[in-house]
Amino acid sequence: MFRILATDGLLTPMAACPTIRRVSSSIEYRWRWPVSDAEMMTLTAAHGGQAVPGWWDQIRPYSLGWVTARLPDGGLAGFVNVAWDGGDHAFLLDTKVARDHQRQGIATALVGHVVRHAEAAGCEWLHVDFGPHLAAFYLHTCGFQSTPAGVIHLPTHGRDREPAD
Repeated sequence: MFRILATDGLLTPMAACPTIRRVSSSIEYRWRWPVSDAEMMTLTAAHGGQAVPGWWDQIRPYSLGWVTARLPDGGLAGFVNVAWDGGDHAFLLDTKVARDHQRQGIATALVGHVVRHAEAAGCEWLHVDFGPHLAAFYLHTCGFQSTPAGVIHLPTHGRDREPAD
């Protein structure tokens, strides 16, 4: 049985998260449990991301919650953040698993716990965007449905056009 321990005592049994596959029982999943900015910087940098000091401290207040996956020694093995609009829509962001612990079902378990907690918060929809290399993971493994969507890359958008009125 894999579970997430929450600061409010809410437990997520494995049966409530059908997307969770077999994961090492030594990983402990916690909802809204403390995670430091330094830990987030290390995990982000390990994925080739731009780790900016203060990033996690800045965005944390705007999150519905997050899930951490911790090793028995307390080290951070994985993380996912959930932003929301305060109502029906939650947004899965920053799913990350440390390189030494990838391909063990940890990310799948993280997403499964998010599904449970977003639903418990009253959200009707959980959104995610991802690159083509992650389509099989999110669509097949985690159960997301493909849907038309749009995105604008703001740093390169509109450089050669006048602003709209």
